[in-house]
Amino acid sequence: MSITTEYSAIFIQFLVALGFVVTTMIVSHLAGPRRKTSDKLEVFECGIESEGNARTPFSVRYFMTAILFVLFDVEVVFMYPWAVNFKQLGNVGFIEMLIFVGTLLIGFLYIIKKGALQWEK
Repeated sequence: MSITTEYSAIFIQFLVALGFVVTTMIVSHLAGPRRKTSDKLEVFECGIESEGNARTPFSVRYFMTAILFVLFDVEVVFMYPWAVNFKQLGNVGFIEMLIFVGTLLIGFLYIIKKGALQWEK
C-alpha cells in the first residue's frame, strides 16, 4: 500500500470535519436573528451581575501555573497506554518509559529551580 492510500481516510475525515464546521457557521449566520437590542449586547456572566472592568490584569504566575498543570497533566495521558500494555512491551518499553519520566523530571526540576511554581516572592 502506498502512503497516499494509508492516509486517505484521515484526509477525508479532516475534510468532512472542516466542511461541517464551515457549513454550521454559514447556516447559523444566515438563519440566526439579526436584532441587536441593549439586552442582547449587555455582558452576561453566569447570571451574576458583572462588576468592574473585564480587562483587569491577572498575575502572570496564575497563567504559568495553569500552563504547567496542563503540560504535566497531558504528559500523564501518555503513561496510560504504556501501563495497559506493560507486559507486552517488556524491558524495552520499561526503559523507554524511564527515559520519558526522566525527561519529565528534568523539566520539573528546571521549573522548580526557576521558581515558576513559587506564588509569592
